[in-house]
Amino acid sequence: MTRIAVLTSGGDAPGMNAAIRAVVRLGLARGFEVVGVRDGYTGLIAGNWLPLGPRDVGGIIGRGGTVLGTTRCNDLKTETGQAAAERQIRERDIDGLVVIGGNGSQAGAAALARRGVRVIGLASTIDNDLPGADITIGATTALDTAVEAIDRLRVTAASHHRAFLVEVMGRHHGFLGLYAGIAGGAEAVVLPEVNVEPETVAAEILGSYQRGKSHAIVVVAEGAQHDAEGLAAYFRAHAQRLGFELRVVRLGHLQRGGPPGVFDRMYATSLGAAAVEHVAAQRWGVLLGQIDGKVAATPLAAIAGATKPLDLELYRLAYLLAQ
Repeated sequence: MTRIAVLTSGGDAPGMNAAIRAVVRLGLARGFEVVGVRDGYTGLIAGNWLPLGPRDVGGIIGRGGTVLGTTRCNDLKTETGQAAAERQIRERDIDGLVVIGGNGSQAGAAALARRGVRVIGLASTIDNDLPGADITIGATTALDTAVEAIDRLRVTAASHHRAFLVEVMGRHHGFLGLYAGIAGGAEAVVLPEVNVEPETVAAEILGSYQRGKSHAIVVVAEGAQHDAEGLAAYFRAHAQRLGFELRVVRLGHLQRGGPPGVFDRMYATSLGAAAVEHVAAQRWGVLLGQIDGKVAATPLAAIAGATKPLDLELYRLAYLLAQ
C-alpha cells in the first residue's frame, strides 16, 4: 500500500487545513495510507507522526491555522537535520511527502528531494512571494483581513481628521502592502521594493489635505527600509513642522488568523487534490501552484531560494489613484 505523509511548515496561512483535508480524503479514496507530521520539519526530524482518517479532518476546511501545527525549523538547513528527516521517512516506509508552506518550507522540500526523498510542495504563504504560483494559499484571505482593517480605520480617521499609518505583513515582499493600499484607497504606500523617504510620505499626506481630503491612510509593508517604527519616529520628531499627528496601527498576526475565505478553501482543496494525483502518477520533486488559472507543476529546484518579483506597474497605479 502506498503511504504518504503531509506536513505544514513555516508561517501558518488560512487554507492550510483545507489542503490537509483534501490530501487525506482523496488519498484515502485512492487507497493510500495517509499520516500527518506534527509541527512541520521539527516533527519530521523527531518522528512525531499520527495516522489520519476521514474523520480526523472533519470540520477543518473552515478553520484557520493548521491542525498539524507548524514551526520554522533551522535544523533542516543543516546536513545533520536533513539526514535525520530522510532517515525518519525511510524507516517508516513513507512513499511520498507533501509539504504545505512557503519559501523556506519549499527550500527544505528541495533539499530533501536532492537526497532522493519523493516530495511534492503546495504553495502556501500569505506573503505571496513564492515563484511557481500566481497566488499562494492564504494570500487572498490575509489581504481581505488587511483591507477590512483599513476600511474600519478610515471611518475613525475621517471622524477625527487624522492620518493613520497601517503596517501589514509580508516580510521582504510588498504584495500585501501594495494590494491593500490600492484596495483600501491609501494616500501613500511604502514597500520594500521601492525606497520612499519619510519626507516624501509627509508630502503625500500634506498634499492630500491640500486637495481637500479630511484624513489620510498610509500603508507600510513590514520589510520596507523605512518601516512603521521608523516613520513613526520621524513624524514624532518633526511633528511641529509638519503640523499633523500620525497614529500607527500594526496589524501583525491578525492577518494570518481567522477562517479562510471561499477562494482559499477552494484553491487549497484543488492543490491538495492535485498532490494526490501527482503521487498516483509518481511525479515528484515539484511545487504545485496556480498559474494562469490552472494548477501547474514547477520543479522544486527552480524555485528553491527564489522570490517572485512584484509588479511595480501596480505601484505606479497606486500613486496615481491616490491623487
